[in-house]
Amino acid sequence: MQFIFPNFLWALLLLAIPIIIHLFYFRRFKKVYFTNVKFLKEVKDETSNRSKLRNFLVLLSRLLAFAALILAFAQPYLSDKEINQKKDNYISLFVDNSYSMRSLSEDVPLIDKAKSTARSIIEAFSETDQFQIVTHNLSGKQQRWLNKDDALVMVDEIEITPEVNKLSSALNRQINLMNTVDGNNSIYILSDFQKVISDLPANVDTSFNIQLMPFQSIQENNISIDSVWLDSPVAIKNQSNPLVVRIANYGNEDKKDVRLFVKENGQTKPVGTFDIDANSSVTDTVDMVFTQDGWQNVEVQVEDYPILFDDSYMISLNINNNVKILSLNEGGGNKYLTALMDGLPNFQLTNQSLSNIQYNKFNENDLLILNDLNSISSGLATELENYILAGGKVLVFPGRTINKDAYNLFFNKLASNSISEFSSDEREVFKINSREFIFSNVYERIDRNLKLPVTNGNYTFSNYTSRGGETLLNYRDGSPFLQKYVKGKGILYVSAAPLSEESSDLVKIAEVFVPMIYKMSLSTGETKPIAYTIGNDNLAETNNISLGVETIYKITGEQEFIPGQTKVGNKTIIDFNDMISKAGYYDLTVNDTIVDRYAFNYDRTESILDFMGVQELKTKFGDSYEIYEDFLKADVSQLIKDRDKGKSLWRLFLILALVFLAIETLLLRFWNV
Repeated sequence: MQFIFPNFLWALLLLAIPIIIHLFYFRRFKKVYFTNVKFLKEVKDETSNRSKLRNFLVLLSRLLAFAALILAFAQPYLSDKEINQKKDNYISLFVDNSYSMRSLSEDVPLIDKAKSTARSIIEAFSETDQFQIVTHNLSGKQQRWLNKDDALVMVDEIEITPEVNKLSSALNRQINLMNTVDGNNSIYILSDFQKVISDLPANVDTSFNIQLMPFQSIQENNISIDSVWLDSPVAIKNQSNPLVVRIANYGNEDKKDVRLFVKENGQTKPVGTFDIDANSSVTDTVDMVFTQDGWQNVEVQVEDYPILFDDSYMISLNINNNVKILSLNEGGGNKYLTALMDGLPNFQLTNQSLSNIQYNKFNENDLLILNDLNSISSGLATELENYILAGGKVLVFPGRTINKDAYNLFFNKLASNSISEFSSDEREVFKINSREFIFSNVYERIDRNLKLPVTNGNYTFSNYTSRGGETLLNYRDGSPFLQKYVKGKGILYVSAAPLSEESSDLVKIAEVFVPMIYKMSLSTGETKPIAYTIGNDNLAETNNISLGVETIYKITGEQEFIPGQTKVGNKTIIDFNDMISKAGYYDLTVNDTIVDRYAFNYDRTESILDFMGVQELKTKFGDSYEIYEDFLKADVSQLIKDRDKGKSLWRLFLILALVFLAIETLLLRFWNV
């Protein structure tokens, strides 16, 4: 047994006072006259013995009462470990403030209980101790020591956050700061210990006193919009755009008649109801038909309670119906192509001769067409390669008398099949690949009435499957008429026949040529995300905007800020720097003009409501961590004091003092001599 205030033990010398009182106190006796003194000596001896015994017990009870009272003031405690009281105390607390901490425990959110417990822990220490407060935000201000008052203020400011980090990341943050000091260290982790984030190392440095304080919620079920994606690379106006929705049931009960809604540009439309078995998911397709150009805000919603953060999923789509096409020609442009594009109001065709090429204008076009060029210069090949790798689309119609070496040099740069011999035989296109984006959802059905191109001259190509070519149109013998190569972020399309009327009637077959050109201009080698996740996706890519002066991008929406921006070629990398904390739609603007839009959703990591209980924590982490049990029903501050200073005994000695005083009173009152 040890004492916090051992100087009080000097007061034990005062116990001599009651001893002296008992030794020198003589009681006065009354004279009693007896008519018969036969038994006087016997009565006198018996009374004297009883008086001595009572006085001894009274003396003993007084001594014990005063001793217990003195020991109580000295504050004794029992400790099974040695604590260096000369060193400073450094206490680090991680308070889980993720969405799962909104769950209720006895009608009180877990986050409120966690904050209350954190305050009690801080109150258990002295004013000179230092504290660190860590949450899922892992912000810069959480990397420094605070005094007691500042720590209490920071705990009060903790709010639920959409950011989710593994517990190992939080523990590393705590240990890193602990390594900068020399003192008595204590690390506390206050969490519901959701299994998806509870990746604490099984073995840690035992010099760190790490305590786990689990908060258990009332078991709840949860329905979540797990993910949403387009079934095609891009959305197209006035066409059916299949939107795939995955709904998950993370509970242990089957759910019936779960209602699903889609909100399109502010208008909510019911989709239907679903039955979802326990711990499973269902996938459904919603056909979206967009009738307007520009940005489309789509939000998929499900009815569920009480977990709400994952009940909606937002996506953002850009319907670009204005198609810009650049045709590079040996001389004049193809008259059929020009006439066809002039008849389509949303198509803008620019013809440019090889002698007047403007390479810096390439990225302003949705599609580049090499119209029957007989040769591709090394400079043009390099610019086309850069354009494709950065996300551009190029459609190649080789001329009838080409420089094969020049063409193959270009094809080899992009690792596509090389061109070979030219044949003047008439050949008919036999098959359309309707599973590929270019011709998918174009025809209700493909039958013999659909007219397909006929060529009077075509090239053959090498057939290396490793080059990754995909056939879009092929001849009867299976050889390709039109192939597609995804290279970098862009696409190379290669025709086996020239575009001229002399070689092909493709430009005359509008039902094939028009959708082919339109969807080629909309296609993409690298699909742009239609949704982002808060905390996970911090980077996005947008096309450069040239204003002649330094371009400053701005993010507007639920929150407004200037993001980080880095130019890379003809693209700009936008860095959100973890500035977005609310789900919603965010516009990227330049001079109040919208150049891009992003839909941000909350992280779905904590949708799975599966937690580690006390016994599971003890089984997995009991060797390296101290795990508190039933601490919510106790005085947490006192528990901490008992842990750090040992088991306090002053209350016990105070009670004993009262007991011994009561015994003395009873002896004096009821034991008559």
